[in-house]
Amino acid sequence: MRPIFEYDDVLNRPVEAFYFDTRKYPLPVESHFHYFIEVLYMTEGEIEVTCNEKTYFLKPGDFIFMPPLAMHSIYRKSKEDCRYAVLKFSADRIRLHGDYLPRIGTIYQNPALSRHLPICFSKDSIPGFDPDLFTKKCIEEVAERKYGYDSILYAEISEFLVELLRYWHENGYDSELKPFDNTGEYSVHSIILYISEHIGENLSVNELAQMCHMSYSYFAKTFHKLYGQSCKEYMEFLRLTKAEKLLLFTDYDLNYISEETGFADCSHFIRVFKKKYEMTPKQFRKVNR
Repeated sequence: MRPIFEYDDVLNRPVEAFYFDTRKYPLPVESHFHYFIEVLYMTEGEIEVTCNEKTYFLKPGDFIFMPPLAMHSIYRKSKEDCRYAVLKFSADRIRLHGDYLPRIGTIYQNPALSRHLPICFSKDSIPGFDPDLFTKKCIEEVAERKYGYDSILYAEISEFLVELLRYWHENGYDSELKPFDNTGEYSVHSIILYISEHIGENLSVNELAQMCHMSYSYFAKTFHKLYGQSCKEYMEFLRLTKAEKLLLFTDYDLNYISEETGFADCSHFIRVFKKKYEMTPKQFRKVNR
């Protein structure tokens, strides 16, 4: 497996929607992963998308759904220029109602999604869903930002997610699938979900290794082989990603954010943040808001 490149993709607002055109921006997009969902819809030309070691070729009318934590890259299929719609959003902000519906965060943070389920579709794959109209509407709402645009966006995205869940369910997917296996034991693949749900706590790599019934050294070696970084680096990445969201979308003070994201104290949070971003959290909030 190719190592993960340094994470450099963060949401600057709750939903991002835009067109990517190779006449303006270069390809490839090197291998990376992030903590939000990304949808690509092809409108012109062809691209090659690799997601968790599987390769997909997208032509006009095709779209691909990439869940959180999925390693992916994007390359030109030919010398021809290409254009595709991009939609990025966090599943945590989507609220679906109905007891029969699964918790969105649990479903879309399951590693099985991009490894065992179909995530690439043609325009007519999902009856009643038009990816062209869907992406155009989202891009229009984000660009114009009219009154109540966020409500419209969440409604559009909710409908899309339900249509996708319905498709998987009708094709044999268990919507109650849990992120961990039935034995109650964790694997290195599933432990990242435990880490993400408990990142605000004082996590120990040794304890995580014990949960996977591995020695510390074997767990550390296996984790690095799978994710291209140490478990400690991965936890720091998650804490900083969560801190970014809190700095961008809330007015919480730094003491609260440091505690909420699992840093030892506020000074430790500021030191780690400044090392990566070359600015303090306060400066980051001022510049990006």
